[in-house]
Amino acid sequence: MAATASLRKINRRRALVIGGSMSGLLAGLTLRRAGWDIDVYERVESELSGRGAGIVAQPELIATLCDLGLDTHDLGVEMTHRRIFEASGRLAGEIECPQTLTAWERVYRLLRDVFGPEHYHRGRGLASFAQGAAGITAHFSDGGREEGTVLIGADGLRSTVRAQCLPDLGPLYAGYVAWRALIPEDVIPPAVHRELFAYMSFCLPPGEQFLGYPVAGPDNDLHPGHRRYNVVWYRPADEATELQSLLTDEHGVTHTISIPPPLIRHEHIAAMRAAAERLIAPQMREIVRLMREPILQPIYDLETPHMVFGRVAIMGDAAFVARPHVAAGVSKAAGDAVALAAALAQEDDVAAALRRFEAARLAVGRRIIERARHLGAYLQASRTAAEQAHSDRYSTAEAVIAETAVLDFLDA
Repeated sequence: MAATASLRKINRRRALVIGGSMSGLLAGLTLRRAGWDIDVYERVESELSGRGAGIVAQPELIATLCDLGLDTHDLGVEMTHRRIFEASGRLAGEIECPQTLTAWERVYRLLRDVFGPEHYHRGRGLASFAQGAAGITAHFSDGGREEGTVLIGADGLRSTVRAQCLPDLGPLYAGYVAWRALIPEDVIPPAVHRELFAYMSFCLPPGEQFLGYPVAGPDNDLHPGHRRYNVVWYRPADEATELQSLLTDEHGVTHTISIPPPLIRHEHIAAMRAAAERLIAPQMREIVRLMREPILQPIYDLETPHMVFGRVAIMGDAAFVARPHVAAGVSKAAGDAVALAAALAQEDDVAAALRRFEAARLAVGRRIIERARHLGAYLQASRTAAEQAHSDRYSTAEAVIAETAVLDFLDA
């Protein structure tokens, strides 16, 4: 009996998932459903928060949540149409485009609650890992270590797993930033609410893009008057000059990648508000006036040449970070998780299974990155000749309203 128990322990399939956000939870849940023992390790000690993140719940994400047995009935706000406005405030166009619009917190909470606390470890950051023929050992910054059959890097843009596998690969600044905010529905003036709130609405100042759409309120409140309006304003910012200034706080400290919202200098927020008064539709100026603590998000690309390194795989934003125009981030993570679980179910050899996973998902990630770059080319502070061609194609009102946050190009 002891020998049998020992054999079971040796042969047990155990995945160490690094990163406790949505990519890590999607990987953990799909692998657990496929019969794997899963532990998720998140470096942040406190519960995660999406701050000002509204997201489009793409069909692939919804299908994955349903396959996991999760209730998606109240996932978010159901939107049916899109609108685009001229700077004068005149409605320039409207199309039908049914979608579910939700908030980061809603999807994260859904996944986090069903995963449970027992195998979710907060405050445990990966320091390094080593792998061999029999398995993999993860060493953590708290001095602990864990052993498993496979290690999954689902730790996002700043991935520690990717950094060990591909130390020279890092995010590339796209040439523009996004100002973001979530605004309570009940503070929006009635006239503005009637024109904007039920739609994904756009305005296109020269070389810029402003959009907004409704999402659930705090605690997934979908009742009228209790929802929120997700705002994103893309603006060019030269990397060597303006971006560095935007990322420098009141104390002269320049932050890398991003800056915490409370540390954004007041003059930058004032300049953004002043630009709104000059450039965007009056309905949207009203929205900008309601942005109490705007978030500044520099836009980056990241495209990995490989997703698999022996017994190690990277997925989600650890592998590909696409500009937000495709609204593919969480959907891509869901697709990665499903493909990973399927590959590991089809192959007894872990390395061979991971290679199967990479073959299935590498091309998908590249296509998403390519489309996102095309959609965002006209927003860049500087452009190559090829990027200018894409800028001419995708900067029209017709292209923006029809192709933003739509993934049908993956089916072509």
